[in-house]
Amino acid sequence: MKEENLSTIKRYPITAYLESKGITPVRRLAAYAMYRSPLRDERHPSFKVDTEKNLWIDYAEGCGGSIIDLYMRLEGCTLPEAIRRLGHMISGHRISNHQRTEAYRHTTKSTDGSRKLIGISDDLPPHLQDYLTKERCIDLGRARPFLRCVRYEVQGRTYEVIGFANASGGYELRGAGLFKGTLAPKDITPAFPDGRQPVCLFEGFMDLLSFLSMKEKVGSHCLVMNSVANVGRCIRYLRERHITVLRAFLDNDDAGRRTLSAFIEAGFLVEDMAVHYQGCKDLNEFHVNRIRRLREQQGQATITTKPTHTTKPTHTIKLKRR
Repeated sequence: MKEENLSTIKRYPITAYLESKGITPVRRLAAYAMYRSPLRDERHPSFKVDTEKNLWIDYAEGCGGSIIDLYMRLEGCTLPEAIRRLGHMISGHRISNHQRTEAYRHTTKSTDGSRKLIGISDDLPPHLQDYLTKERCIDLGRARPFLRCVRYEVQGRTYEVIGFANASGGYELRGAGLFKGTLAPKDITPAFPDGRQPVCLFEGFMDLLSFLSMKEKVGSHCLVMNSVANVGRCIRYLRERHITVLRAFLDNDDAGRRTLSAFIEAGFLVEDMAVHYQGCKDLNEFHVNRIRRLREQQGQATITTKPTHTTKPTHTIKLKRR
């Protein structure tokens, strides 16, 4: 990556990145903001963001750095992955100018660093339905019970996004563009919690929705992590219910592999389902590719079986008299 591009990434406001994840400051002054550390659970704020230098420090851990260092910690990825993902997020690589503007607007902070919740409804507007069905190939009939439309305000602007509830009353948020965030508090999400084993473990809710869309019937206890940073919460949840066997539908990246290892090291018997979608980033990408191939095949079959129009012969056949 060019030095000027790396410099651009490092200038991207850490406060805006944290806001996109639903993390808001406890106290905000002209030159810095104080947070409860996003690296662990804590009551008193020990995490400082210098808004002038755009650097962070966690006083409790004695560590800090740039937005790249923080992204690596929170997203559980390598340095090259962090630079690539942040570059895409900031420059809007592969998206239109309109989507880039919307993504920026969603991460813009209000003066007090918070989102103001306006309302939550069961009805998803058409543009969010289109995003789910056309871009993510999600079966709305099966997904709808898990989804809400969340309306919130930032600096006087109102937004509508997809909301996926977690166990603490918070929501994972997705827009129709690049926007991803959280309406705090952040937590895991159990689905179909009947205690049966194995439990199907998903990294994000779009993977769960893909799983539901692929299956005729789901009879499995499912658990959505909502972030690889929630490994500890997942382990506590599973141990409290005496669950020892997992089917892990995690991402095919370093963070996914580290998460898989964490569950194995914690004593769980884990079947790595990611081997079935090697070559794809995650289960949703595999699902989207599969659906699009099926649609292409169906389209070709329609063309192949389309009846051809024949013209009647122009000559006449004379019958001989007997």
